[in-house]
Amino acid sequence: MTAARTILVHVERRDHRLMRRVNRWRPPRWIRLWMVWATRLGDGWLYYGLCPVLLLVGGPARYAAVVSAAASAMVGIAVFQLLKRASGRKRPCALEPHCWANIPPPDQFSFPSGHSISAFAIAVPIGLFYPALIVPMLLLAVSIAASRVILGMHFLSDVIAGCLIGALLGYSSFALLS
Repeated sequence: MTAARTILVHVERRDHRLMRRVNRWRPPRWIRLWMVWATRLGDGWLYYGLCPVLLLVGGPARYAAVVSAAASAMVGIAVFQLLKRASGRKRPCALEPHCWANIPPPDQFSFPSGHSISAFAIAVPIGLFYPALIVPMLLLAVSIAASRVILGMHFLSDVIAGCLIGALLGYSSFALLS
């Protein structure tokens, strides 16, 4: 077995072990509500609402910030669609039922997390253009990413890959437009 294959097998074993634990965990009601709301916020409507607000009150950096966030999000969507089709990895909810979450997945593939890519692709440039927003934007992005694992939509490695891809796209977009 090659070194890369050995690493992938190790990651997949850990992913499946964590999936079983999360799927059987019955968190307190406030965590369940937080995770459902976080995943819903990551569906996109929050970002569509944020753009007009930034354009109205964002000061001189508003156009660059909105274009940067939109560009990195669009590239992120293209990247995750290509990678999902190429990997063909099934979602945790397709492998084992979840004990309390019944949110339908947006598609059949798991790797990488599109919600995580989008969350970080938007949070990073907005936070870099507006340093006062970096903490709330990153907390939102982390909440969205965590919700995908806790709701049984993604494996941990899907979300980590999504966060890294999104952050890289967001930073690259910021660097090009700032």
